[in-house]
Amino acid sequence: MKKLLIYLGMLISPAVYAQKDLPVVALPANLTIHFVSPEPIQYVDISSKQLTGDLPLKNVFRIRLKDSSSKFEDAVLTIAGEKFIAQYRLVPGNGNTPTEIAITPAETRPLDIAGIGFSNNQLKAMALSLIARKPDKHMEKVKAFGIEGKLNHIYTMGNYIFLDISYRNRTNLRYDISDIRFKIDDKKVTKAANAQTVELNPEYVLFDIPAFTKTYRNIFVFKKMSFPGNKVLLAEMGEKQISGRVLTLKISYRDILDADTLPN
Repeated sequence: MKKLLIYLGMLISPAVYAQKDLPVVALPANLTIHFVSPEPIQYVDISSKQLTGDLPLKNVFRIRLKDSSSKFEDAVLTIAGEKFIAQYRLVPGNGNTPTEIAITPAETRPLDIAGIGFSNNQLKAMALSLIARKPDKHMEKVKAFGIEGKLNHIYTMGNYIFLDISYRNRTNLRYDISDIRFKIDDKKVTKAANAQTVELNPEYVLFDIPAFTKTYRNIFVFKKMSFPGNKVLLAEMGEKQISGRVLTLKISYRDILDADTLPN
């Protein structure tokens, strides 16, 4: 958080802090105002100790007076998302104030923090564009327990890797997903070997699909990765039942090196 504050101080011009140029929001004594952000909120600052706020949702910030019987003078509210910063001048108001305020592009300034990458909204738009394309390559396949898994395609954009993975259930039993885990492991594991497994968490997953009857397809997004040739990336899908079916799809580093650039 301290690093973020330092970056903000470097990247935002002094003009941003000129209160007279900020959008004005009236805050009634007996109401809560909700600011709705187009992307997850990373940082909030309130310049007055008479006001209090919290994040009930990752993209919603709500603010109100600590004591509805007290009064406050003008205050500045700062909200920073993944790729923007917005500031508002809060003034005492009456009950006619809207209780929901959308943070619009006209009220924001872009943030260019090195290494922050794409926002969730940008990753979602890219993943949606890929899921709309017909699978064509089928780079890797695995079959077990009447389930077939396929690595349809690998794409890359900037420092991100997009895995297009699908499954087909050829049985009449619904597959209830317990989890889909990704890990880097040795290609060949012997009893004498000390296998070192590294688990990876996706930066973004397009769909939250708890179960499927016949078909499943999803886009998993990771930050750029590298691993030696004696290792392999495993996509392991597990079933909830006690005798759950587990399907492991192996993805080689060569597959990742052969990734295509994300299409326009």
